[in-house]
Amino acid sequence: MKLTPQPLKVLSIDIGGSNIKGTILNEKGELQKKYEKTPTPVPASPENVINSIKTLVKDFPEYNKISVGFPGFVKNGVIKTAPNLSNELWKDFDLANKLKEVLGQETKVVNDADMQGLGVVDGKGLELVITLGTGFGTAVLLDGNLLPHLEFSHQPFGKEDSYDKYIGEAALEKVGDKKWNKRMKKVFDVLKTVFNYDYLYIGGGNSDKLTFKLDKNMKIVSNVDGIKGGARLWVNTNAPETIKPVKIQKK
Repeated sequence: MKLTPQPLKVLSIDIGGSNIKGTILNEKGELQKKYEKTPTPVPASPENVINSIKTLVKDFPEYNKISVGFPGFVKNGVIKTAPNLSNELWKDFDLANKLKEVLGQETKVVNDADMQGLGVVDGKGLELVITLGTGFGTAVLLDGNLLPHLEFSHQPFGKEDSYDKYIGEAALEKVGDKKWNKRMKKVFDVLKTVFNYDYLYIGGGNSDKLTFKLDKNMKIVSNVDGIKGGARLWVNTNAPETIKPVKIQKK
């Protein structure tokens, strides 16, 4: 008797410096339940973050895959850096396998900007995704495919040691909205020159603090749109018929 493949139901989690967010997605990246969030614990140790995720999703509907966006460098589901969490505690922590063990389903973990990129891009040409939150995240995609992740945020900028320190949450609070916006204009000028992108998507909690007019090939996207990328991590040409590649529909 031939078994019918189960429709894809993805628990999609976005771990941020301020909040942990989650929902359930179908194969098209459509939300199957209300998007929910809980504060990121302090200290944000692996144990505390995993316990927060367990509490957040305990009443969620059934799911058969898990996708996680993490704010740091991730290699094969293993955390290498976590600059905006408890960094040393995360070094070489196998988050994918630990969540599989705790929640009981296959798990993929990628950088949070990479997952957001999968959720928001149109899949045409060179597209750059940035996130403005606790830190500065970036993802680069070519024709809808993720390119190797670069921790661009740790590059020096101006007199600061990094983009994170120049335009991150702490910098915004220190210099105020007006000066922060001036800094963002300078950052956008550099990104245009360095990447020569076809389109730039701006996400993260501080994106709504931007007050100047954006170029025609730039737009602000929501965290809800970004979390839809969790479905794309499991949609591939080798998957069963029920979860072949599907273009995520934008509103």
